[in-house]
Amino acid sequence: MDAGIVALLIPLAPFIMGGIAIWTRHQRKMAELQIKATAEKAAQYASHSRELEERVRVLERIITDGGYDTALQIEALRDAREVENRDASVSGRGVTRQ
Repeated sequence: MDAGIVALLIPLAPFIMGGIAIWTRHQRKMAELQIKATAEKAAQYASHSRELEERVRVLERIITDGGYDTALQIEALRDAREVENRDASVSGRGVTRQ
């Protein structure tokens, strides 16, 4: 190296080292923030997963319980009632035309 360059770098060395220290501290802080954000996302996913598991358990309980058959029977009765009402309204229209 040239003596002039060394003579210039010696007084600048503390500023360069200070800049490197500041940059290193900034990088560490950014890494810590990234870790914290990742941990929060993981906690949210875990919470959401628990909620979904609980909902699936409730659905399994409904299906394996006798209540599911009852609900199907009620829906079948509603469907039958709708068909009867439709048939009655159609036959009622036919009577008024004659």
